Amino acid sequence: MPPSLARLLQDALAHHQANRFAQANALYAQALRIAPGNFDALHLAGTLALQQNRPAEALPLLTRARRADPKSAICALRLGVALQALDRLQEAETQLRASLALVPKAPDAWMHLGIVLERQNRPADAIAALQKAIELNPRHSEAMEQLGTLLTATQGAAAAEPIFRKLVSLQPNRAAAWSNLGITLGNIGELGEALTCFERALALEPRLAHAHAGQGLTLERCYRLPEALAAYSRAIDCNPSQYDAQSARLLGLHYLPDIPREQLFAEHVQTGQRMAATLPKSCLSAQVPARPATRTRLRLIILSADLRAHSVAYFLEPLLAHLDRTAFEVILYHDHAKVDAMTERLRSLADEWRYIAAAPHHAVAALLRNDAPDILLDLAGHTGLNRIALFSQRFAPVQVTYLGYPDTTGMPAMDYRLTDPFADPPGDSDAFNTETLVRFPATAWCYAPPLSAPDPAAPPSASFGNITFGCFNNFAKITDELLAIWARLLAAVPHSRLLLKGHGLEVPALRADIHRRFAQAGLDSNRVELLGRTSTIAEHLATYARIDVALDTFPYHGTTTTCEALWMGVPVVTRAGDRHASRVGISLLQAARHPDWVAHDWDAYIALAVQLANDLPLRTLLRQRLRDDLRQSALLDHPAQAARFAAALQSMWAEKNTRATPAQHS
Repeated sequence: MPPSLARLLQDALAHHQANRFAQANALYAQALRIAPGNFDALHLAGTLALQQNRPAEALPLLTRARRADPKSAICALRLGVALQALDRLQEAETQLRASLALVPKAPDAWMHLGIVLERQNRPADAIAALQKAIELNPRHSEAMEQLGTLLTATQGAAAAEPIFRKLVSLQPNRAAAWSNLGITLGNIGELGEALTCFERALALEPRLAHAHAGQGLTLERCYRLPEALAAYSRAIDCNPSQYDAQSARLLGLHYLPDIPREQLFAEHVQTGQRMAATLPKSCLSAQVPARPATRTRLRLIILSADLRAHSVAYFLEPLLAHLDRTAFEVILYHDHAKVDAMTERLRSLADEWRYIAAAPHHAVAALLRNDAPDILLDLAGHTGLNRIALFSQRFAPVQVTYLGYPDTTGMPAMDYRLTDPFADPPGDSDAFNTETLVRFPATAWCYAPPLSAPDPAAPPSASFGNITFGCFNNFAKITDELLAIWARLLAAVPHSRLLLKGHGLEVPALRADIHRRFAQAGLDSNRVELLGRTSTIAEHLATYARIDVALDTFPYHGTTTTCEALWMGVPVVTRAGDRHASRVGISLLQAARHPDWVAHDWDAYIALAVQLANDLPLRTLLRQRLRDDLRQSALLDHPAQAARFAAALQSMWAEKNTRATPAQHS
């Protein structure tokens, strides 16, 4: 190397190491004019471009450096990182493995390989690579963070907890470390400690959107909804692309008794527009591919985080089991770490299966483009672990939402929403949906009672004398207004009791807060029993033997719980509202041939519950008859509901193709 070039590179490196990047860039450029093929000049210039987040400029420099010295492990590593940043993942993997072939014990190379493998939706290989990085460097905080996040997505929060605790001990002044630990602890039910973690995170970095979102979710789990909604709003303010906070806030708004549906609709439209505007370029959909001429069936892709023991799966399974497979090819996208017996049953009903729990949005987008669905069906809406932001793009000629969410998605490219005329009355609901509503003629649900369900028992009051009302819905749906109504009901039925069952109700701290709410609502805590979750579905269903009358929530009705109560012979009293979330009960009770259990104001709600409480012969008869009523309803007519489901999808396909121009499908 000529002395002048050596001195030039020495000066450039000194500027580089002192973060005087403009001077370093200028000197590297000068060096490359003198010696265009010099490895050091190419490698250092490429490294600086990469350091300044200019991977497109770094790539040709590092590629030339790699050719100049194929034995440089660090150059191969940095070239891999540049390719990773440009989403050229297979090429990145090749370079990272080449670097490791030269220096097998390089923790950074293993860490970046883990990231690349994760982004290729290869979680098991990614976990192994990240664990190798930490084995080689037990203080590798970046590898720990990546591993903790990946373990959360694939194995659950309990597997990630020790990783994030270690990370906090290594980085006690890093806000993101505390936020990750808080989310993990919240997911395993350690709500108090989780809130402390978020407080630590936000004290260090007040505008950390991730921490505000996690705090919101934890507060919601503590049934502190107003505080949760405020935290979600802060998260969105800090980062408009914080999709989980946006969806969680929309879902939470449905629990509020006084929010006008006009406002609720406007919030959905605004969120849909915001998600569409902030979706990363890597997720943007290219033109919808041409449908292969050889394809004879409609390719239906169903995307959900609930293809497991979950309410959504219970309603989906009978539809898939009876769907005409000569007309439909089904691909299921499973977006949850949990795999159980229900997951396996659904997998057996699919033509193909995609596991996407750990996949980033852009990887899912790439899968969708490759699979080229005719119809893309979302089952999440704005519920947890959704991919709804992707539906701002066009990945299929027909995009539909169904089952999981009680409202419009607000997404510009979501074409249809499946519902029925009771939950969404024609001429009333259409203006409050960005999608075209397609209605099943009877009910939109297809219920499959668990095989483990016990036989209905006699009303408990027949043995014990006292009436027991019950509600097994998510306690977040139980508003202070509803508690006050239940207080009136218990006062109207002497010696009656109320049994509430749900997640978290066994936690002492939450119970204390709940009892304070009871007192404020005038509800005698001594007449209320709180039960946490049971370990099996059979145990859960057996608990219905302890209640005489089920009380639906308002303004957000139950769905699965209403079906369960009816199957176990328990009458359900509901109050109708003006939107889907407060009209689901109408649909279910109409299908079960008991529209007479629908009230239209609180006085009528109380009167219906009192009437049922006072009629032991009727309740005894219902225990014997309700199951047969359900068997004869559309809810349990699985072949007919599957045929209606198929017909709805086919009509959407026909309508979309009638409207579409050739350019839209070419």
